[in-house]
Amino acid sequence: MVNVGEKPVTVRTAVAAGRVTVNSGTFALIKSGGMKKGDVLATAQIAGIMAAKHTPDIIPMCHPILIDGIDIRLTLNEARCCVDIVSEVSCTGHTGVEMEALTAASAAALTVYDMCKAVQKDIIISDIHLLEKTGGVHGDFTAE
Repeated sequence: MVNVGEKPVTVRTAVAAGRVTVNSGTFALIKSGGMKKGDVLATAQIAGIMAAKHTPDIIPMCHPILIDGIDIRLTLNEARCCVDIVSEVSCTGHTGVEMEALTAASAAALTVYDMCKAVQKDIIISDIHLLEKTGGVHGDFTAE
């Protein structure tokens, strides 16, 4: 692992996003709460939070950090027939939280897939990416 002990302690945030595209029947079941496994969006939100907290357990060389906050937002995009996911993670520390935000978005997307796979096999998970990050010696970043 990279030694981050010499880096300054700063407030750091990261925002990541992802998308799960489904067919109209699956979308209707998600929207109505009709999936057999339960509330897709609430379960995916919890999964994203849990994943962010356990990022160093599943990503090699990732530092365990004290997370100050995690916010996972899942919204239904009727025009695209998808679930849009945005995860925001913050901490005050020596290293950033980009991996935690990306892991949270990924786990939330995988959870949507898992909860819907009984009714649709060709679900598409896409667009997992970092939207922005703040803090640290490398400065701020915002995706174009």
